[in-house]
Amino acid sequence: MASLASSSATSELPPLLPERRRAGGARRAWNLAAIAVIWGTSLIVLAMWVGGAGIQSLLAVDGATWTTLGRLTGLVSANLLLYQVLLMARVPLFERGFGRDEITRMHRLVGFWSFWLLVAHIILTTIGYSITANINVFVQAWQFVWDYPGMLLATAGTLLLILVVATSIRRARRKLRYESWHLLHLYGYLGVGLAIPHMLWTGADFISSPTSTIYWWTLWAVTAACVLWFRIAVPLLRTARHQLRVVKVERDGRDGVAVRMRGRAIRGLRARPGQFFIWRFLDGPGWSRGHPFSLSAAPTSEELVISARRVGEGTHRLMRLRPGTRVMIEGPYGGMTGERRQGTKLLMLGAGAGVAPLVALLEAEDYAPGEAILVTRDHTEAHSMRSREITGLVSRRGLVHYSLPGKRATQGPSWLPASHGGWGGPELLRHIAPDIEAYDVYICGAIPWMKSLEHDLRAAGVRADRIHTEAFAV
Repeated sequence: MASLASSSATSELPPLLPERRRAGGARRAWNLAAIAVIWGTSLIVLAMWVGGAGIQSLLAVDGATWTTLGRLTGLVSANLLLYQVLLMARVPLFERGFGRDEITRMHRLVGFWSFWLLVAHIILTTIGYSITANINVFVQAWQFVWDYPGMLLATAGTLLLILVVATSIRRARRKLRYESWHLLHLYGYLGVGLAIPHMLWTGADFISSPTSTIYWWTLWAVTAACVLWFRIAVPLLRTARHQLRVVKVERDGRDGVAVRMRGRAIRGLRARPGQFFIWRFLDGPGWSRGHPFSLSAAPTSEELVISARRVGEGTHRLMRLRPGTRVMIEGPYGGMTGERRQGTKLLMLGAGAGVAPLVALLEAEDYAPGEAILVTRDHTEAHSMRSREITGLVSRRGLVHYSLPGKRATQGPSWLPASHGGWGGPELLRHIAPDIEAYDVYICGAIPWMKSLEHDLRAAGVRADRIHTEAFAV
C-alpha cells in the first residue's frame, strides 16, 4: 500500500489507440440509432395528434380544448409508457446506445413523466367530455369507468401504477427491503398490460384510421416480444447452454462474500471485466428475485467470480450457497469496460463493494508499472474487499494502491474520510495523480459518493469523457 506521496510525470495526453477509436465510433453509432428510434416514434405521436384536428380543437376554447389536451397527454403518456417497458427489457439497441446507468436514470425519469401525464390525461379528458355533454364531472368520470370498453381494466391498471410510483419515491424506497420493492415494482408490467386494451379499443387516436391501429398494435406487439425474448427466453437459453454452478463460497473482507462459479463455454458469454449480470441462485424459495452483481475478477474460459457486501437478504443468502447450486443468469450488461479507455494510464476509485469491478478491470487491462492507481474507500481496513487480489496486483504488475479507511468527513468533500477532511478534493486527487488529465478515471460506489467525486475530478481538470461510471439504482 502506498503513502500519499506525489510523483512527477508528464501531463501530455497519449494518442487514442485505433481499436478504442473504433469502439468509440460504434458506441456513437448505437447511441444515434437509439435516439433516432425514440424521436421517430415521438414525432409520429405528434403527427397523429395534429392529424386528428388537435390544433383546431385547441383553439376552440370549449370542451374540445380540454379534450384535445387530454388526447395529447394520453398519447405522450402511452408513448413514454412504451419506452418505460422497452428501456428495461434489455434490448441491445438501448443497452449499447445508452449504457446501463443512463438507461436506469431514463427509466426513472420516463416513469414519473408517463405517470403524471397519465393523470393529466384522465383529468383533462373527463373535464372535456363533461363540458361537451353538460354533465357533472364526477358523473362523467363514473360513466367512463362503467360504460366505456376496457375502462375497468384501465382503472385497475392505473391503481397498480400508482402503487409502483408511490413505492419508487426515494423516501419510500429507503423504507423497503430491495426484495419487497422489486416484487412491487413488477406490478408495473401488469398495470401497463391492463391499460393497453383501453388504448387500443376506444382511444380515438389509436383507432381513427387503419394506419394508426396497425402502428400501435405493432408497437405494443414488438414491445411484448422484446420483453418475452430478452428478459425470459435469452436468460433461459444462456442458463441452459452454460450450466453455471457454484464451486466455492468464501469471505471477502469482514462482511463481504465472494462466489466462484464454473460452467460450459464461458467465453461464449463474451463477458468483459467491469460488466455485471443479473444473478439468480436456484437454492430454494426466493430464487426468482434477481440481483445485479459485477464480476470481481477477470472472466476466464472456466470461471466467473462475483463479490458482494452482505447488506440485505439477497446478499446474506450468498454466504449460505452450497457448491453445486445451479445459477440462472441475465447478461452480461454494462459499459464500464476497458473499451472506454482513451489512453494508457488508469485511476480507479472504489468504495465498498464498488472495488470489485475495478479489480477485475485491473487484472485484464494493459498498463506499465506505476501507470495504474487504485484508491479504495472503506469504513475500516477490516471491511476492505478483494485485498488479496489487490496485493497481488501491487507485487506483480506495479499497481499503486492508496487506502482511505475511516468515517466520512464532516467537512470538506463527502467522498473523503475524516482523516483527510482538511484536504480539498481536487488538491488530493492531484496529489495522488499529478498529471491527472492524462488518466482514464473509473469510479464505482454509492451514487452520492460518486457524484461528489465526479465534481472534484472535473474541478481537478479531468475531461468528462475520461470519467467512466455506472450506477444500477433506479
